[in-house]
Amino acid sequence: MSVEAKLAELGITLPSPSTPSANYVPFVRTGQLLILSGQLCLGPDGKLAAEHKGKLGAEISPQVAVAAARLCGINLLAQAKVALGSLDKITRCVRLGGFINTIPTYGNLPAIMNGASDLMVEVLGDKGRHARTTVGVAELPFDAVVEAEAIFEVA
Repeated sequence: MSVEAKLAELGITLPSPSTPSANYVPFVRTGQLLILSGQLCLGPDGKLAAEHKGKLGAEISPQVAVAAARLCGINLLAQAKVALGSLDKITRCVRLGGFINTIPTYGNLPAIMNGASDLMVEVLGDKGRHARTTVGVAELPFDAVVEAEAIFEVA
């Protein structure tokens, strides 16, 4: 099954990717690697919803943060589609990096980043299994609760 068919089966429509908000590019392809800049938990309308603004453990519940991480994953796939023309060119999700806007004492960050990790496996199957780093941070752009970046191996 193609990646686009799998997305359709899951009821996921990729949004138009966001444009950089500073002096960087949304992706770089070098050799067989596609490196994607961090993507925020923007909704299908390209906006950061109020429920995805704030700190995990304060204004944001774990359930909302997991959903936000999933949105980051969807936005990573949207950027990859622009970069590659077809998501079927992805041969492996090599690495995801997650940044969680959290209170200092919140310790279960890996569970939050599973929102993006689980999505990659749902969409790409075994090709979606990846290495990962998840880091709690004091702030993220626009007060987003989650930002994620990715490295894909591509054909």
